[in-house]
Amino acid sequence: MKNKLRKKHLRFCLILFAVVGLLFPKTVLAVGDTSDLIGMLTSQLGVTKAQATGGAGSIFKYAKESLSPAEFSTVSEGLPGVDSLVSAAPEGDGLGGQLGGASSFFGGKAKSLGGLASLAGSFSKLGLSADMVGKFVPVVLKYAQGAGGEKVMGLLQGVLK
Repeated sequence: MKNKLRKKHLRFCLILFAVVGLLFPKTVLAVGDTSDLIGMLTSQLGVTKAQATGGAGSIFKYAKESLSPAEFSTVSEGLPGVDSLVSAAPEGDGLGGQLGGASSFFGGKAKSLGGLASLAGSFSKLGLSADMVGKFVPVVLKYAQGAGGEKVMGLLQGVLK
């Protein structure tokens, strides 16, 4: 009797997971290998899981657009699940009116200012202010160093700072 019940329960769970995956594919995919990063962001920055996933995805999407394909391949191999985060990133609005908060974080770094400040639109869609971009970056870099090593962290640091 217990065995039959377990099989039914397992079947139900698998079907439920499949349905959730169909309805919310970005959420299911992004949870996998990057749960440590999402946990770090939610606990250290006080953001929701959805905000952490979308914000990290936006940062990795920016890195993907800034690095060569070979370099980003190194990042995604070193940090499994990053491609899922990239696909979970909201579409940004560009610089919009959000530049002010991000510009104070980046100081005089014109190259970084134009690029990373463009993440403000994506962060705004997540209900996060532009200055949160600057708070996410150090957490992402710390995670990259611990999970992917110095090479992965160095590649990301080169485009995020």
